[in-house]
Amino acid sequence: MKPETLLPLGKLDPGLRAPDIQLDISTFGEGAALVEALGYEAVLVEETKDDPYQLLALGAAATSTVGLGTSVAMAFPRSPTITAMSAWSLQKLSEGRFTLGLGSQVRGHVRRRFGMEWHAPAPWMRDYVNAVRAVWNTWQTGEQLDFRSDHYDLNLMVPLFDPGPIDHPDIPIHIAAIGPNMCAVAGEVADGVRLHPVCTSVFIDREVRPAVARGAARTGRNLSDVEICLKPLVGTARDETALAAVAEVVRARVAFYLSTPAYRRAFEILDWGDRADEAAALSKAQRWDDLTKAVDDEVLHTIATLGTWDTIGSRLNQRYSGLIDRIEFSMPVTNSEEEQVLRRILAELKG
Repeated sequence: MKPETLLPLGKLDPGLRAPDIQLDISTFGEGAALVEALGYEAVLVEETKDDPYQLLALGAAATSTVGLGTSVAMAFPRSPTITAMSAWSLQKLSEGRFTLGLGSQVRGHVRRRFGMEWHAPAPWMRDYVNAVRAVWNTWQTGEQLDFRSDHYDLNLMVPLFDPGPIDHPDIPIHIAAIGPNMCAVAGEVADGVRLHPVCTSVFIDREVRPAVARGAARTGRNLSDVEICLKPLVGTARDETALAAVAEVVRARVAFYLSTPAYRRAFEILDWGDRADEAAALSKAQRWDDLTKAVDDEVLHTIATLGTWDTIGSRLNQRYSGLIDRIEFSMPVTNSEEEQVLRRILAELKG
């Protein structure tokens, strides 16, 4: 059984925030310290416009207790050894507070943004995670590096490039996933799975959990050995009037997800494949206003969780308690009142 309370994770993402509240690299340490003071379990960073490992180094230096992690850092464009070193350094600096979250990225970006050949992502990710752990094992134990797989052959580690053992060598690895194959790989080789906001409670129950359990069984583990983490799509505001405006922003985001083929499976399970087809056609035609209108209130409230400051915590608990272990939740804080509201919501999520 999953816990009946949720562990809230805070996200500081300079690349995705609106300009008026955008964090930059020069203030990231201050932001991480605020996340720690507010009572979050961890501060997470997505790889968008700044290097996540450099940002988290600043966060580690500015904090002492809060966890630190990449919610999604790109795996395949980096060699496993390079990623292993970045994670090893952050684990040393943070004294054991780091979690390595990895994502595969889609074919177009791997080929056209990173200039690499594309391979089936699930088996590639399995080899990648195992390769990273093989490098860590060599550094920690002094054993000869000898990792061989379909995607990587690693057998050279000389003293000049060996950082040696650290006090907290067991670095958790989480894998970003939505499809059954990647969810199964997460269950097989990772400590956690990070789900996309489009994943509803129905999708998690029917698709994600069985796939993770199937993968876990391959290595003699259980579903309970793998943390399920989610960044749900959330809209919240002071009162119903303000929430109505926020809801329209969220509706546009749901429309984007509905139109994206990579997320179709999450809508098909709700018998909304025809809606996804319609949205994809509108997006292709660049009919953005009509695309938003394609998301009625039923779709909006199924995919997203909306509520005022007084109700959002309980609504998130009702929807996700028992299904997931960790939830990413954030809201802008511009004054002491909003800080107190956020503290109250976090306490409610923690139970």
